[in-house]
Formats: sequence, structure tokens, C-alpha cells
Amino acid sequence: QLQLVESGGGLVQPGGSLRLSCVASGFALDYFGIGWFRQAPGKEREGVSCISRGGGGTKYADSVKGRFTISRDNAKNTVYLQMNSLKPEDTAIYYCAADTVLFRQCILVNEYDYWGQGTQVTVSS
Repeated sequence: QLQLVESGGGLVQPGGSLRLSCVASGFALDYFGIGWFRQAPGKEREGVSCISRGGGGTKYADSVKGRFTISRDNAKNTVYLQMNSLKPEDTAIYYCAADTVLFRQCILVNEYDYWGQGTQVTVSS
């Protein structure tokens, strides 16, 4: 049974940092491209970042470029999203997703069948 579990969310002040983790079980993560997505109240789910199977390729939404960094440790079956210089507009539920996506499409929501349950990130003073 394929399962993804996110953790690391929480409440942080503007300018602060968080590191999200996405741990996979039931399958070897290195067969899949991984994406991080977020959904704020009343908004559609959007792509934040994604990473290729081997980790050599990454993509970022313009809104997070220079602030967020995606990485993966296939030996630990885990993908990370380091989030720095957080802003109130980063507040959302963050989800990781896995699938055999083409790298050029890896930041698109509709390319993924396997999703975690999400972790809440709140940026507020």
C-alpha cells in the first residue's frame, strides 16, 4: 500500500523557517518524481516545487524561488522542503505527491495520483 506522510508544519512568524518532510512507505520513492503543493482557504491547490527521481532536476513556483529548497534522500525514502523567509501568503496546507511524472510536468497538480494527507503551515505574527 503506497502511503505518503507529511510532517514539519506549524506556526511561524514572518521571516521564519520550517522544514517539511514527506516520508514514503509501501514503495521505493526513487521510482517516482515528487511534488510539493499547497492549498490556501478558498483557493485552488497549486504547485510549489518538484524534484526528479534522481534529484538532479528541480522546479519552483515563481512565488517561492530563492526561498524554498526541495531535496530528497532516497535511502531514507524521504523528500524535504526547506522553507525560508516565510511570508503570510505562504500560509496553506502543504501536500506532497508522488507519481511517474515527466520532469517537464512535475509541478502540475493533475499529474499525480498518490498524495499525502497534508500538513498545515501558518505564517503569522
